[in-house]
Amino acid sequence: MHYPHKTSRIKKLRKVGFRARMKTSAGRRIINSKRRNGRCINTY
Repeated sequence: MHYPHKTSRIKKLRKVGFRARMKTSAGRRIINSKRRNGRCINTY
């Protein structure tokens, strides 16, 4: 049986985490739009 490739948590965080989102203007736009929708911001 083959298991899916498990990416490390740190690599995932560096790519899609909160700090990674805040680095770029597009990422900040994503977070702000989620905030405006009233979503709780659970970026990892």
